[in-house]
Amino acid sequence: MKFIIDNWMLIAIALSSGGMLMWPVLQGATAVGVEPSAAIQLINREKANVVDVSDVAEFAAGHIVGSKNLPLADLEAKLAGAIKNKALPLVLVCQTGARSAKAVDIAKKLGYEQAQSLQGGLKSWKAANLPVEKA
Repeated sequence: MKFIIDNWMLIAIALSSGGMLMWPVLQGATAVGVEPSAAIQLINREKANVVDVSDVAEFAAGHIVGSKNLPLADLEAKLAGAIKNKALPLVLVCQTGARSAKAVDIAKKLGYEQAQSLQGGLKSWKAANLPVEKA
């Protein structure tokens, strides 16, 4: 106990430096979804379906080429009718990735086991200079 009291500052420095070393690992663990480059591979190689869960106005302003628009509010009711093959990968997209992360839970509940969110959303897709079309 005397050691801890005498060296409290060294212990605090050791704990804080350990925390700073672990921070990038913890940040990486919270990143959810598939990166744009991996999404392209899913689309091209595995015939993944792309569903944009943005609102209609956001979808019209710009979306991934060939994606279908099913707003998050309508997703549970309309996904089964829009995407018949549940065995194919499903990439869910929104503007930033927040809504599409929620959409993954809905899709998996409906039986789409290979549903994934586009990490960073359409914003990261555009940052990677990938094609976007307007409606």
